[in-house]
Amino acid sequence: MRGISKSFPGVKALDSVDFTLRKGEIHALMGENGAGKSTLIKVIAGVWEKDSGSITLEGKPIHFKAPQEAQNNGIGTVYQEIMLCPNLTVAENMYIGRSHSPLVNWKQMNEQAERLLASLNIPARATQELSSCSLAVQQMIAIARAVDMECKILILDEPTSSLDEDEVHTLFDLMRELKERGVAIIFITHFLEQVYEISDRITVLRNGKLVGEFETIALPQIGLISKMLGNELEDITGLKKYEPIISDTSIPVFEAIGLSSSAGVRPFDFTIQKGEVNGFAGLLGSGRSESARAIFTADRTTGGEVRMKGKRVKIKTPLHAIQHGIGYLPEDRKGDGIIDELSVRDNIILTLQVMEGFFKPFSLKQAEEFAQEYIERLNIKTPTADTPIKSLSGGNQQKVILARWLLTHPEYLILDEPTRGIDVGTKVEIQKLVIALAHEGMSVTFISSEIDEMLRTCSRLIVMKDRQIVGELRGQELTESAVMNVIAKGGKNRCAD
Repeated sequence: MRGISKSFPGVKALDSVDFTLRKGEIHALMGENGAGKSTLIKVIAGVWEKDSGSITLEGKPIHFKAPQEAQNNGIGTVYQEIMLCPNLTVAENMYIGRSHSPLVNWKQMNEQAERLLASLNIPARATQELSSCSLAVQQMIAIARAVDMECKILILDEPTSSLDEDEVHTLFDLMRELKERGVAIIFITHFLEQVYEISDRITVLRNGKLVGEFETIALPQIGLISKMLGNELEDITGLKKYEPIISDTSIPVFEAIGLSSSAGVRPFDFTIQKGEVNGFAGLLGSGRSESARAIFTADRTTGGEVRMKGKRVKIKTPLHAIQHGIGYLPEDRKGDGIIDELSVRDNIILTLQVMEGFFKPFSLKQAEEFAQEYIERLNIKTPTADTPIKSLSGGNQQKVILARWLLTHPEYLILDEPTRGIDVGTKVEIQKLVIALAHEGMSVTFISSEIDEMLRTCSRLIVMKDRQIVGELRGQELTESAVMNVIAKGGKNRCAD
């Protein structure tokens, strides 16, 4: 691929990206959220057409307009979500949609499936129902389907995200077998150890641009982290983070002891003091967002206890969290944040209305006053409060969600990726707002994939890796290199120098 660009409304997802894949190699495609990985593989797989650039396969120019064209040319894709039919047999899943005849030779199909399963050492029978197979085996069956279609290129998008350690090793054995057969594999994952265990080369993307292509053996893990995160600093003149005065006798606003969740977060301890801005740092997949969701009980908690101002409290649902003064701005703004068909005004008052109860609706006058107060305070650019929120830019949508929570006057506010996908000016506005809220006494947990943002904003960082806390940094320890060292080494100490 040479000079590949792809834009969507308001976003340039790929900007003149080059990518080279060799026969019989496992090539890791790395980058944080929004780096362009998914867009690039969807261009390869024929899901989206490129805007510009050229692609050649075995020296011949190609231009796919549909996934079927890519499959016909030997490109198979296995996505993170297994796209198979659990109620059908293994063989039926392997051959569904591939026969143009209305008649099926069941015996022949099952025999072919058995031979393929045996050749790839996949522990499954052709006639067993797919739902009876483990997730790892289902992943391998999806790969076998692609291999049987004579694939030359196999794209694996987060194939290990739901697998345990033994299942990962089984999958890697299959990948090595395919590599020996000459299949070229694109491997996307957020687990760095897996990259170094299985891949031959690494391509890194950041913000839709190519950072570089590297031999895995020649790129240390800390170097990979640095290239993924970047070190561009924005102009934030006048931004000075708030350092609250905390004594040994200070009682935390919020304290979690041994908290764990159904999302796989391992038991962790966590505190935040009045007026403190702290953050969960780590690469995507480290568990930073899952930990925030556990605190807010957006995911079901499976263990641990919670204290507010020293008193044990039971928080079983997000509504309980809200009633105890906790607010949560989710990572997925569009999916979990805005109600896009509602107005700016209705989105702002939503949580406060939930707290009051829907049998006590606000008058239009009250709702308008609430909305106007925060439209002015946060400088939300909207024609009117009655404008549908879907009409606003991403940055202004984010401000509306912030306004929603500020209207409830929370004591503790969790912000997960509050500046993702918004312009630089709005990013700075949000960072300044966070620091201003801390000055006013609000406690804030700030999570961002841009490490420089967290260093500018947080007075303490809790570093995560593999869904557990591996370090804590504060004061003079708060540097980009220190964060990268803790992530790379996975140490248990507060500073990993």
